[in-house]
Amino acid sequence: MTEAEDRKPQSDEARSAFAPPPGVVAVTPPVDNESSTTSEFAVPQGLVAPEPPPSERTEGSAFRPPSSTTGQHPLPPAAFTPAAGIPAVRLTRDVPWQDRMRTMLRMPVMDRPSPDVVHRGEDETRPAVPRVMDLALRIGELLLAGGEGSEDVEGAMFAVCRAYGLDRVEPNVTFTLVSISYQPSLVEPPVTASRTVRRRGTDYTRLAAVFALVDDLSDADEDSPVTLEEAYHRLSEIRRNRHPYPTWVLTVSAGLLAGAASVLVGGGPLVFLAAAVGAMLGDRLAWLCADRGLPEFYQFVVAAMPPAAMGVALTLAHADVRASAVITGGLFALLPGRALVAGVQDGLTGFYITASARLLEVMYFFVGIVTGVLIVLYFGVQLGAQLNPDASLAIVERPVVQIFASMLLSLTFAVLLQQERSTVLLVTLNGGVAWVVYGAMHYAGGLSPVASTAVAAGLVGLFGQLLSRYRFASALPYTTAAIGPLLPGSSTYFGLLGFAQNNIDRGAASLSQAAALAIAIAIGVNLGSEISRLFLRLPGEAAERRKAAKRTRGF
Repeated sequence: MTEAEDRKPQSDEARSAFAPPPGVVAVTPPVDNESSTTSEFAVPQGLVAPEPPPSERTEGSAFRPPSSTTGQHPLPPAAFTPAAGIPAVRLTRDVPWQDRMRTMLRMPVMDRPSPDVVHRGEDETRPAVPRVMDLALRIGELLLAGGEGSEDVEGAMFAVCRAYGLDRVEPNVTFTLVSISYQPSLVEPPVTASRTVRRRGTDYTRLAAVFALVDDLSDADEDSPVTLEEAYHRLSEIRRNRHPYPTWVLTVSAGLLAGAASVLVGGGPLVFLAAAVGAMLGDRLAWLCADRGLPEFYQFVVAAMPPAAMGVALTLAHADVRASAVITGGLFALLPGRALVAGVQDGLTGFYITASARLLEVMYFFVGIVTGVLIVLYFGVQLGAQLNPDASLAIVERPVVQIFASMLLSLTFAVLLQQERSTVLLVTLNGGVAWVVYGAMHYAGGLSPVASTAVAAGLVGLFGQLLSRYRFASALPYTTAAIGPLLPGSSTYFGLLGFAQNNIDRGAASLSQAAALAIAIAIGVNLGSEISRLFLRLPGEAAERRKAAKRTRGF
């Protein structure tokens, strides 16, 4: 350590406020040799302290940007080296941007690697900070409204900011609010902006387009830069794009989904037709309520009534059909599997506030379904409908028919989620594999439905994460529709039937099983995704992994 480094800059307190004015000679007070204390660092009398050279006379503030930075380009080098050293982070561009951003988001700000500066225009000045933050917020708003997990939303916002040179940023996502804060240096005030998510819509085609935009921004180089104006233009095109499927296709898909679900639980052709008609009527009524501005809770109440009414009507008509299969098929089209998986995923990754809000939303939707079905079942029981609660034990095992029905269910579910046509075939095969694993473990192996569902959902999450990593896209289009055959429709119906028939114990047991199946699906999907990140790597991917969540082992 040199002498200049050992010196400490003189503070304001070291300068006396009682210095004599100009022209007045200071009188030296008498010195009492017995009471006064002489500093051992004082310059002896008769010696003159050497003046420091001009280069060492003034020392910069530790809170001032380094000399190599300017107000327009606040980039490293850092002012000092952290005590723990600078981590060697190798984030190759062969890795999906989601993994790179997750790794850096879980680092302290000072430990994050410096962004690669790419000149994205004719002039070499960086775009205005508010515009970059606004672009990041708009992208985060679209992802959050589309049902993406909070961790991936934060990663996307962070990737956009780093692509334009803003490295000291902290994104934050809650259930209805996305915000971002940027602090250029320690002495400058932070700039904070936020947006509120007012409406939510399911359109995985738009979600995939946003992921492609973020991927292009994060991987752009000097040869193919994406300017801020081009990014805004692409984002506006994404927002203006129409849904890939018209409304009548969605209605037909809802009917086919309900019919396929009724076949899974033992229904025949007549049951398939009745469940499809009931689901399409419920879908049209829900659209009508949405056009009138009713909240989603009442939309679910109204949509759950026609399938239940179809089952009760067939029972009152003494038709040789299974009314339970008709009602169960109608419930499959309404169960909020997407929101459930996203809520559990947020909770497992440390976003507890957002997870609580998502799960509360799932509970409201579920209560709406329960209310609509219970109203119809109550009046059906009062009219003398003989609904058999033991029908759940008489499910017919038809492996080939059920496999095709599960694939049809996943196909129609993908259409309802507005997925890209290129992903529909893959998610259909993924749903068929999920049902094969579930059927082999539960029906052939005799394992519990909860364990079988968890393993099947884990494979869905594993395959979905692999497909998304190799396509550098979101995993939601490959997993959400594939878990459709595993949703607890029959357990939900028989629980509601128990309450309608005043059999509280049976109803509570069935609803508890439905809740256990739902949690097994969500945890299985998330665990499969984490396993793929833990053990599998793309060619050229670095060995570093993202750090653990906010807390580890409860400390």
